[in-house]
Amino acid sequence: MTCRHNNLAALAALLTLSIPATAHAELPPPVRAMIDAAIATGDADKVAVVTDLALQTNPDEADEIAALRDAFDAHQTKLAARAKAAQEQKIRSAGLLENWSGEGELGAFRATGNSSNLGLSAGIKLKREGIDWTHKFRALADYQRSEGETTREQFMAAYEPNYRLSRRLFAYGLAQYDRDRFQGFSARYSLSGGLGYKAIDKENMQLAFKAGPAWRKTILTEDRGSTSEISGLAAMDFDWVFARGLKFSQSASAFVQSGNKSIT
Repeated sequence: MTCRHNNLAALAALLTLSIPATAHAELPPPVRAMIDAAIATGDADKVAVVTDLALQTNPDEADEIAALRDAFDAHQTKLAARAKAAQEQKIRSAGLLENWSGEGELGAFRATGNSSNLGLSAGIKLKREGIDWTHKFRALADYQRSEGETTREQFMAAYEPNYRLSRRLFAYGLAQYDRDRFQGFSARYSLSGGLGYKAIDKENMQLAFKAGPAWRKTILTEDRGSTSEISGLAAMDFDWVFARGLKFSQSASAFVQSGNKSIT
């Protein structure tokens, strides 16, 4: 913070020296001091407001005031470019386990009395954004017992790398594992790859669609063997930050093949 303040103060002093002496003499000292104070804050909105007021009250010095504002804008542009370059370098040099962010959830219930029920659930979503690559990992576990018998046993883990082709278009890959004995399979492996498109790409809202061919291998329960099949994947991801600290997320996917489909 001190370094930034010193840079802005130096900028204000430099601007003072860079204005020709004859022009500087025409700008009233209180007005110039007000502009210099706004520049020293580094707040572009404040500089815009102060210079606009100065132009209204001192129209004859419009060239000098404009020069001060243009020099400030140019300096801010340079600072933003340096910060962006430093951030990109930090991302490029980050290790495999760095720059991940995400969220998790954990739930449980226990009921006794006429019936005995127990339920546990846990989930995690992780994301790592790079310059061109984005990596996503998610996992889910859902387990329930009723009267001493297991009634629900779902496990899922998925890894998805995305490669940016343009601002909105991207290529994706997907590797996913599922287990749900009550749906008739002890393990299911899915692989898919294709293209995606960001229909909405705003700071507080993102909506993306993706589709591509997929391969799935399912190991059935009760020694019924396994199946392998080619299918298609269509999926949607929606995120909306509608208030500070509050976020709505919805993901849906469908594996479709002739005579069968699986929706999650």
